[in-house]
Amino acid sequence: MLDADDLQALRLTASLAALTTLLLLLLGTPMAWWLARTRSRLKGAVAAVVALPLVLPPTVIGFYLLMLMGPHGPVGVFTQSMGWGLLPFTFWGLVVGSVLHSFPFVVQPLQQAFEAIGRRPLEVAATLRASPWDRFLTVALPLARPGFLTAAVLGFAHTVGEFGVVLMIGGNIPGATRVLSVALYGHVEAMDYAKANVLAAGMVGFGFAVMFLLYLLNGRVGGVLGRQEGRA
Repeated sequence: MLDADDLQALRLTASLAALTTLLLLLLGTPMAWWLARTRSRLKGAVAAVVALPLVLPPTVIGFYLLMLMGPHGPVGVFTQSMGWGLLPFTFWGLVVGSVLHSFPFVVQPLQQAFEAIGRRPLEVAATLRASPWDRFLTVALPLARPGFLTAAVLGFAHTVGEFGVVLMIGGNIPGATRVLSVALYGHVEAMDYAKANVLAAGMVGFGFAVMFLLYLLNGRVGGVLGRQEGRA
């Protein structure tokens, strides 16, 4: 059973993952749309920057975030001048780190979903005098719904499983920055393997549920598309 500290870490992790996923969808959608539609020479460089967290060690991201958001970093200087204090070792610091670290897990599924739409449906909507904004809202977004589901699930799950970034940028402050992965590390460090096993088993079960859900979603979408192609 989870004790009070672990339940607190669970609630904090759920809040962090939910808020991070919402911000990722808001920020990742325009980026994914641009990457899917642009013919700019900068596309490759921008796509590489977006995908960088996939290959960088999380501790590297956490280190540079500490430098940027610390008392002498540009972000830290700005937040202090605004009276917000410093972001490291706070919940909002975790949010910033989680958004950056999970960004490609949301942008890439959305980009693939937008690219799969093709240009034909949008061109048809344009002939009906739909504005670019209307074409995006009424054509692109509904057709890309499977991509949004995948992106949301992956973004949430990846945030739940983060360790290196959140430990570097947030530390291990009960009720403020101690998330499940950090709590698990603390139990192992204290050689309390019974509690560590409860958390680890729960995260394994959560990971399996996420992958099974994605499998079901992809299978359902594939079936629908196959039936539509058959009618055509």
